[in-house]
Amino acid sequence: MLERFINQTTFESQKDFIENFKINVPDNFNFGYDVVDAWASEEPTRKALCWTNDQGVAKDFTFAEIKKYSDQTASYFQSLGIGKGDMVMLVLKRRFEFWFAIIALHKLGAVAIPATHLLTKKDFVYRNNAADVKMIVAVGEEAIMKHVIDAMPESPSVQCLVSVGPTVLEGWNDFHQGIETAAPFVKPVVPNTNEDISLMYFTSGTTGNPKMVAHDFTYPLGHIVTGSFWHNVNKESLHLTIADTGWGKAVWGKLYGQWIAGANVFVYDHEKFVPAEMLEMIQKHKITSLCAPPTIFRFLIREDLTKYDLSSLKYCTIAGEALNPAVYEAFYKLTGIKLMEGFGQTETTLTVATFPWMEPKPGSMGVANPQYNVDLLTSDGRSAEAGEQGQIIIHTGDSKPIGLFKEYYRDAERTKEAWQDGIYYTGDVAWRDEDGYFWFVGRADDVIKSSGYRIGPFEVESALMTHPAVVECAITGAPDEIRGQVVKATIVLSAEYKARADQDLIKEIQNHVKRVTAPYKYPRIVEFVDELPKTISGKIRRVEIRDKKN
Repeated sequence: MLERFINQTTFESQKDFIENFKINVPDNFNFGYDVVDAWASEEPTRKALCWTNDQGVAKDFTFAEIKKYSDQTASYFQSLGIGKGDMVMLVLKRRFEFWFAIIALHKLGAVAIPATHLLTKKDFVYRNNAADVKMIVAVGEEAIMKHVIDAMPESPSVQCLVSVGPTVLEGWNDFHQGIETAAPFVKPVVPNTNEDISLMYFTSGTTGNPKMVAHDFTYPLGHIVTGSFWHNVNKESLHLTIADTGWGKAVWGKLYGQWIAGANVFVYDHEKFVPAEMLEMIQKHKITSLCAPPTIFRFLIREDLTKYDLSSLKYCTIAGEALNPAVYEAFYKLTGIKLMEGFGQTETTLTVATFPWMEPKPGSMGVANPQYNVDLLTSDGRSAEAGEQGQIIIHTGDSKPIGLFKEYYRDAERTKEAWQDGIYYTGDVAWRDEDGYFWFVGRADDVIKSSGYRIGPFEVESALMTHPAVVECAITGAPDEIRGQVVKATIVLSAEYKARADQDLIKEIQNHVKRVTAPYKYPRIVEFVDELPKTISGKIRRVEIRDKKN
């Protein structure tokens, strides 16, 4: 399968990768037909999805079964009036029906809008009207359904509600009854084009309403690098990416690149993350590769890993936020596995990464993915020199690289702000060393300017994480009349240090940071909290901490 889309499938070095990697894009590419159905035809019994939940229910699906159920789902959606270009929101948590539904929507040429189950009435109203959502497919749970129902009087575009269970309320259609009685699927006469929108995410910025990030039908091909050359999966892999389907990371790690490579995707459908339970899943199901945000690894390394047989686990990747070197070193010491970091956005696929043929540098994101022309741009428009900070940008020229978003839907102004004169601006700041490795500094909005110094949150957080009291932390800038801003640390303490949450511990932590990094970077304000505010994807919401009154 992989051979159909790239000229060369193995690489010995970054030089080899840069010189020889090329994606071949078929006309009218459709992931549903050209990948899922192709596997079902060639190797129907190949495992595609290994699903289990925290109630002990387990289901395995082959590619033949994914084809069967996605066809039934597509036919059912057709009967509900869904066709080419229609917008359909999927609020499915980690339910296996997500895979049936998104593949079905691809086959119909419709637009899938994955969304988190944490949306409120207000969120649904905004999204429904902003995108003219025609149908919502959701988990049949009271809290989710109530918010959807409450939004309906203000959502005139929504014509149909579908529940995958366990509850199906009046006014909702029963997904499973619908697909069981669906007529044989008839492929649409008019195929999608590569430029048509297939997938859309609402992504929140620091100001204003969420942006609608629209991807075209070629977007899955952009994840060939994600799956085959970062997650390092192949036809023998059982890969686990810890992500809710409402988060863009789900299609990064639980769908496109993995299935193009022929890997089996493992899904653990759970309500609450419990490190011990996740380790038990890895042991029981013999997971071969794992991808998760730093938050997950911070908690895993605090478990007694000697209690678990993790011998099946061969490869681990990390993304979502920059990786603190202390976490890297601790995980490596406990498991012998080197965490391979990567960077990207909802608007892109994998942009910078540590690839299998490279030696990782703890704390570095890795090197540029040759799929994109990545650079660092200084504030005066120069390409940053080694050691110099700059904004991560992608040179696009006159054509859009495979994997880069099509546009901010219905928002030409925002699209032009981020993407102009052949350059896409990520809004993230980094520096590059002499070997071409990128080192994350922070969002452009997060960089702290104190007494003339520019301080990146990540470098201070990395220093803090080497203190045994610190489980998690977030660095933000706090207003200061004299210095403009000062560094503030918001810290979650380990259990054994909570009783010592006093001025002496604050002084100890401040002095520790002064020793580990440049003294001017130490946090002048230290706050202890029980937990940090996070997005559904596990990223720390620094904007919420900044907005909080001290």
